[in-house]
Amino acid sequence: MEESKRAQARKQAHERGLYPAPLNQGRSRNMQANRRSNTKPEVALRRALHRMGLRYRKDFRLDLGEVRVRPDIVFTAKKIVVFVDGCFWHVCPEHGRQPTTNEWYWTPKLRRNMKRDQLVNSALEAAGWRVIRLWEHEALATAVAAVVAAVNPGTEHASESSVNR
Repeated sequence: MEESKRAQARKQAHERGLYPAPLNQGRSRNMQANRRSNTKPEVALRRALHRMGLRYRKDFRLDLGEVRVRPDIVFTAKKIVVFVDGCFWHVCPEHGRQPTTNEWYWTPKLRRNMKRDQLVNSALEAAGWRVIRLWEHEALATAVAAVVAAVNPGTEHASESSVNR
């Protein structure tokens, strides 16, 4: 029943011109499979940080006045948030590409995503949080090193972070 309600809502949105109709069933399944959280790069980073003895909250909602945000990883005591941004959705300068289909929909959507990222960064920084943004394509070791450097600023190497906990 739930699936048929969603299908009906999508059909109505397509008819009203709010969203483009999918090109085919394969593309539709692919887009529906995109996750908001627990992406492979995010899970790999969390596992690596956890193995090092770092403890954090995942997908933890922060209310900052008018802005509500759910960073991928939150170190509440240190006031550090980590986002693992997808190259397509957040317009990576290295791998992000402009859509070739339904540009009328995707171009403004991706611009809104970029604007929202800037708003979120500003709101978090104004509230005293340190923001770390990583691209999904970054090597795991590089991502871990960036987070560890922020969480434990006195350590020189990532392997030293779990020693003095």
